[in-house]
This record gives sequence, C-alpha cells and structure tokens, in this order.
Amino acid sequence: MIKIPGKRYGKRLSKSKVFGEGGHAKKSTFADLLITPMVDMFVIIVLFLIANFSATGEILMMTKDIQLPEAKNVQEVQMVPVVMVSNEEVVVDGASVVRLADIEGAEYLNIPQLEEKLRELKKKTEDLHSMAGDTEGFKGDINIQGHKEVPFKYIKKIMFSCTTAGYGNINFAVLNKGGGGKPEETTAAAGPAE
Repeated sequence: MIKIPGKRYGKRLSKSKVFGEGGHAKKSTFADLLITPMVDMFVIIVLFLIANFSATGEILMMTKDIQLPEAKNVQEVQMVPVVMVSNEEVVVDGASVVRLADIEGAEYLNIPQLEEKLRELKKKTEDLHSMAGDTEGFKGDINIQGHKEVPFKYIKKIMFSCTTAGYGNINFAVLNKGGGGKPEETTAAAGPAE
C-alpha cells in the first residue's frame, strides 16, 4: 500500500484518534500547535514592557507627606541627586539627614549634616566619572523636592548648604499645571531656582 508523504507516528500513536488513522473522528486541522512563535512573541512583549518601564521610571519619589507646588513654565526632570524636604525632616538618598526642629534656632545659614552628605555624593560622582574616563565630570545639578508649606527660612538654609557643598545648579520639583490643566493631570517637573 502506497502512503501519502507526510508525518508518520510511532506504532503506539498510529491508532490514535488525534494523530493516527484509527478512530472515526475527523482529523483536526489545528492539531499542530505552533508553540515556538508564541513563546517568541511573549518574550518580545516582555522585553518591550521592561524597556519601556525603565525608560519612564520615576526620578522623583512621591511621598504622602510632601505636596509639591504648581508651576506653568517647567523643564523635564533630570536624573540628579534629590533633597526631599517635608514638614519634619530633610532626606537625601532615602536617608534622613536632619530634622527641621533641630535647625530651628541655629545661628548659621548652613546645615552641616546636609553638606557632609552632599559632599559624599559629589565625591562618589566624581570618582565614577574619573573611572569611566568621562570628560564632562561633575556638573553640580541637584533637585529640591520640598513640601509647598515648608517655610522659606528652611529652604534658604538647604539652598545655601547645597551651594556650599558644590551643587550650584539648583532646581525645584513642582507639579506641571500645563497652562490651566486639571490638578489630577499634573506631572512632576523641575523649575530653575531664580
């Protein structure tokens, strides 16, 4: 008996209803499920989502105890060190540096603990740039993410400490009003200190 060329299954599967010639059921036209292209498709989707997430990751960490002020003329936030100022404390790199109550009556305009932390960050940045052979080096950019109701006397001390530590290009994190947009449509942005 001459058989049509095609797939041949072992003796055990030759009488199967799905693969073989035995059985009275119709042979399914979708018996061969192509798994490899489906896996490839899912891998591409996962890689796309990972790449897209990392490109649009948050530069500023939004916390419930810091409400940002609103502004219309803003720039995109850049990846630089962030000094977070709530009504209670100053935080750099997720670590509390000083409480505002501790600097309440201080005579000096600087905050020594903040200066020390920022100098450490500056040294790390300069070391990384020198190891990478980067010619641009340290630019002195920093973002201040302060609660909108923090008194200016504290912001002034923080700005002075940043400048003393070598961070002269100070930006403030604000919510972008976008020319009269609704508050729920606001996004984080940075405005230059003027």
